[in-house]
Amino acid sequence: MPADLIAPARRAAADFPLFVPEPYLSRIRRGDPADPLLRQVLPLDAELDDVAGYSTDPVDDAAAKTTAGLLQKYAGRALLITTGACAIHCRYCFRRHYPYSESPGGIEAWTPALAEIAADASLDEVILSGGDPLTLSDGFLAELAARIGAIPHIRRLRVHTRLPIVIPQRVTAELIAALRGTRLATIVVVHANHPQELDATVATALAQLADAGIVLLNQAVLLRGVNDNAAALAELSRTLVNHRVMPYYLHQLDPVAGAAHFHVPVERGRELVQELLSMLPGYAVPRYVREIPGALSKTTLAECP
Repeated sequence: MPADLIAPARRAAADFPLFVPEPYLSRIRRGDPADPLLRQVLPLDAELDDVAGYSTDPVDDAAAKTTAGLLQKYAGRALLITTGACAIHCRYCFRRHYPYSESPGGIEAWTPALAEIAADASLDEVILSGGDPLTLSDGFLAELAARIGAIPHIRRLRVHTRLPIVIPQRVTAELIAALRGTRLATIVVVHANHPQELDATVATALAQLADAGIVLLNQAVLLRGVNDNAAALAELSRTLVNHRVMPYYLHQLDPVAGAAHFHVPVERGRELVQELLSMLPGYAVPRYVREIPGALSKTTLAECP
């Protein structure tokens, strides 16, 4: 890398460390500061800027917490912050400042959260989030899924993860057995922002999940210098669909402190969606959304078919 990037990276990484797994690193073009994958993980001095409107809790997770590790924002769904560990530190992460130490640890520590879910018959879906839940062991995931599956009114288990993208070797028969070992319908929501992330090893991992009957969706974030052009977004959608992953959301950047340099204006996002509608079948165009604290759902920023 150019030498003038090293000192700023060290300064910016003092609070939120640089962390990139080797499978993802291998897809980054060496020596290219503009590489779209490098842009997502390289700390920059801009992260240290104090920008108005950017905060440490941009989606108000604190207000949604009902008990340790349990968030409830939307009707019918409950979300478990299963771990603070991630396989990669994305510089735009909306939970980069989250107090993960307040979430439960071992399986028994999740009893109060699961009891609260069991007591609320309006819920029919549980979401495993983090951090990244696939950093947990297969045994832990199997036990947690079993306990969730034992709650009669829960019908679906949704897992939000970046592991199949950044370390595709994490997808194994044992993991699939842990996710599919209950009566629950299983949905895995992966996170890829650029087609360069989807190499042959990722394709294999996604195929294993799809072949196991797991519904696959993708969430992307609109990021300046990464995917703020129609060609990249269209190729991302085409590649995902070819791998049996449905483009689900294109998120407007959450205004988290340290990520303002990734901001793309909403009007530009809407223009990109219109371009995608002219380039792709309707089912391949993700919904362009923003999370607004206190809203009853994600807010759609551009209408899609």
